[in-house]
Amino acid sequence: MKTITMHEAKTHLSRFVRELREGKESEIIIALGNTPAARLMPYLGSRRVLGIDRGLIEMTDDFDDVDKEITDLFEGNASRRRVKR
Repeated sequence: MKTITMHEAKTHLSRFVRELREGKESEIIIALGNTPAARLMPYLGSRRVLGIDRGLIEMTDDFDDVDKEITDLFEGNASRRRVKR
């Protein structure tokens, strides 16, 4: 891991990006003064894989049949009963 100043980052950005892309550096920290402010890292591509669970989840034909009492509770139509404690 390399730490550089903001001035170095602005002056030599393409060189630092090349170092990351070629694997010479795993990340580069850009500091303002002596304080780390940003991290420059190589782009590793998308980690999201769509359809990875395809075929693993099954739903019955009646999965969307609703219980009227539960629907009323969600929609605010249910009568409110107080429970004595």
